[in-house]
Amino acid sequence: MTVPPPRFARLRTLVSFVAPHRRVLVAGFLLGLLASAVGLATPLVTKWVIDTLGQDHAPLWRPVGVLLALVVVGAAISMWQWVIMGTVAEKVVLDARVSMIRQYFAARVREITGRPTGELVTRVTSDAGLLHSASASLVGLLNSSLALVATLVLMGVLDIVLLGLTLASVVVVGAIMITLMPAIAKAQEAAQESVGRLGGALEGTLRAIRTVKASRAEVRQTDRIVADARDSARHGIRAARRTATVWTISWTGIQLAIIVILGLGAWRADRGLIEISSLIAFLLYAFQLMGPISELTENVTNLQAGMAAAARIQQVAAMEVEPRSPGASAAVPGSVDAPVLEFRSVTARYAPGTEPAVRGIDLIVPRRGHTAIVGPSGAGKTTLFSLILRFLEPESGEVLLDGRPYGSFTHDEVRSRLAYVEQETPVVPGTIRDNLLFTHPDATEAEVLAVLRAVRLDDKIDSLAEGLDTSLTENEVSGGQRQRIALARAILRTPDVLLLDEATAQVDGLTEAALHDCIRERASSGAVVTIAHRLSTVLDADTIVVLDEGRIRARGTHAELLAGDALYRKLVEALRIAETRPHPTPIGAV
Repeated sequence: MTVPPPRFARLRTLVSFVAPHRRVLVAGFLLGLLASAVGLATPLVTKWVIDTLGQDHAPLWRPVGVLLALVVVGAAISMWQWVIMGTVAEKVVLDARVSMIRQYFAARVREITGRPTGELVTRVTSDAGLLHSASASLVGLLNSSLALVATLVLMGVLDIVLLGLTLASVVVVGAIMITLMPAIAKAQEAAQESVGRLGGALEGTLRAIRTVKASRAEVRQTDRIVADARDSARHGIRAARRTATVWTISWTGIQLAIIVILGLGAWRADRGLIEISSLIAFLLYAFQLMGPISELTENVTNLQAGMAAAARIQQVAAMEVEPRSPGASAAVPGSVDAPVLEFRSVTARYAPGTEPAVRGIDLIVPRRGHTAIVGPSGAGKTTLFSLILRFLEPESGEVLLDGRPYGSFTHDEVRSRLAYVEQETPVVPGTIRDNLLFTHPDATEAEVLAVLRAVRLDDKIDSLAEGLDTSLTENEVSGGQRQRIALARAILRTPDVLLLDEATAQVDGLTEAALHDCIRERASSGAVVTIAHRLSTVLDADTIVVLDEGRIRARGTHAELLAGDALYRKLVEALRIAETRPHPTPIGAV
């Protein structure tokens, strides 16, 4: 469980999003002061109106005109301030969302894959949205505090005794609010955490909806996610109740104080200790006092919610990112005589204190040919790909590209030489065209059509009403076709190394044969590295590497491994692959 940062750190995170807009916030603050000044002048002008009534031949239109002018000017200033503060609040939310989105895509892969996707989405949507009110609350706190002080000062000018009674009421209400505010912050933080869990559970379940339905688990999963929703509601209700308590106490306290002030003021007016007009003005200030106190309560509540959101946003900012600066010898070209990829005594683990995922790996990937990696589940196959793609860094040993250590390249320089096809429907949101051009957006139509023919998908695309502009959210494209789209994307402009994580997992026999032809064609001009869960994919590979418990157990051709490695024979027998299948001549021997 992540320990929330100290309150000051949360506030600092919140201020960091507000600080770029400080000039506009200062303008909003000054407008707020003007609006408060206009509001504070109103009771005094009202006293002027009442005093004028008792004077012979005194023009009443002057104080009434001033009173009307104050109302109009105050409304205009308040509207201007609301517009400014609303605009700033939206920009603060946008800045927070942009910063988190950038951080997600700059972060190391393990930082993203180690958290529920729905929770990450919730932080960008829900948590950032809480900054809307919190950003304006910083200015609102200053405005309402100054308005409260100014109101009390003017009340003191009118009657010092009534002011003392008012101050006593404010102190009592303020003490109760200060006592209850931390509880509100904890409840709101718990509510946001539960929303994140709800988003993660819902997103993961919807992604596996076919499995859910096939397993007849709709009711169980519904109950589980509804339980998360109820937990979120429970925390939200607790926060709402505590907020309502603070509001009720503040409003009731001031209203009771006004009743006492009215009684004491009437007694003092009856004794001639205060003018009736001054008493009326004082009561108007007392009623107005509810405004600053209510604003203080609301702003502190919003600030607490914003700080809770800032704590979760701070966790995103703390994600470890991939370095983007070029290596020390990035300008030095690699040797074309060296293998395209090489592992030298590589050991790697996913987290400190855990068992190594691979250990002592020595492996050479030649510039041409097909290298297949096989082994039981958990043997370390995916870890090798993660090391090649720099999703994971070695704990010891080194990976080389063109004979140069990976550390002398940037991540972008390494990945520009690779193309990768994942196993599970590896397409990105958008159209077929968007996916095909994802890596090379400047590719020509002729290049696109060529790779579609290579994966035997050109006829299917021609049969679609919108062709390449068909959205992949539609059901017209099957899982196998999506996988072929991903392969077509990878072989567009042949990469130096093509990495395939079981590229034939979701295709029929005829298409599988076509994809094998495509792989062999690419292997004739570059390196192809395949993770095989179905050994039929790699029977004709130039080199098959057998992994077991994170180590390379054996390597060789299909025939050599059948004769010399017991684990490989078990894998073959488990998949009922005929050992007599003819083995094509390796590419390297042509």
